[in-house]
Amino acid sequence: MRQELEAWGQQQSTLPLLVEKPGRTRDEAPRCWRGQSVLRQVEVEYSDGRIVSEALRFVVVHSSQLAHQQTQTYASGQAKEAAALAAHGHHVHTQWFACEADAEAAIAEYEHRGLGRRGRRPQAWRYHVVRYRVVADTRRTRRVRRGRPAKTDPPPTEAGYRLVVELEALPNPEEDNGWTVLATTVSAEACADAEILQAYQEQHTTVEPGFRWIKNPAAIAPVWLEKPERIAALAMLTVVGLLVYSVVQRQVRLYLRTYDQQLPGNKGMTTTPTAAVVLALFAQVALVQLWIGDQEVVQVYGLQPHHLLICEALGLDHSWYEASAAYKIEQFSQTP
Repeated sequence: MRQELEAWGQQQSTLPLLVEKPGRTRDEAPRCWRGQSVLRQVEVEYSDGRIVSEALRFVVVHSSQLAHQQTQTYASGQAKEAAALAAHGHHVHTQWFACEADAEAAIAEYEHRGLGRRGRRPQAWRYHVVRYRVVADTRRTRRVRRGRPAKTDPPPTEAGYRLVVELEALPNPEEDNGWTVLATTVSAEACADAEILQAYQEQHTTVEPGFRWIKNPAAIAPVWLEKPERIAALAMLTVVGLLVYSVVQRQVRLYLRTYDQQLPGNKGMTTTPTAAVVLALFAQVALVQLWIGDQEVVQVYGLQPHHLLICEALGLDHSWYEASAAYKIEQFSQTP
């Protein structure tokens, strides 16, 4: 459906202008978002299991800024893949096969026509078309008989096969980049195309950046869920957690800007820390509770003034941090 709508958008001569913003520098062209709504009949499954064909509204948007970013990303990826293919071609060319059937089997493996590791199909090259061809060749071998050969004897050779690698870079037409398709059930009378686009862009200040952050393998370990209700529950908890993550970042930045304060960041002091930086600052804070007889002893280690500043920004009670002063451990001065 998305590819069909993108192809439809490319066929339009000029899409209506939805949003235009100036470039970040004087040399940059204005960032333009052009788009238009289109209705398509799709199958919609309701919570009770009913599947009904209904008209769904899709807003097809083309972004000049996104197109520029995708073009640069494609060029960079193609250059890196070309370097990897050069090493791959050298490795393939050094392979020697005694019969043509072995060479064809090697081509099937290189073209990922078989099963990869753990039963998963290997990923083919993304930015190039790679073709393999079998050619007959000869190579020198060791003499079978011992002793010095006569000067008139030709060098011993054997017949076999090698593989030749042919590369072709895949084109990346500029008109294919920068497309986004937004699906909504809101009618055009209730919300215009520009408002739909604006509502989508505002998500980047709430949950959307968090999804990019949790793609790190160290952030969330693989979770295998089979039941739809468990998948829905995990999705809800993830979204709620990312909302809290965004609120923490927003409130801390607003407090720092209001009171002209700074926090330690990854590269020195900053007024715009991310929520990850804010949470990482508390990694060195430790609360130790001990019971000595009937007396409770509480000690807090690693506490810095910026930790109390974050508590003030988030409206959190930091009185428990001060508990260590009330229950300070005395040196064992009691005489036996």
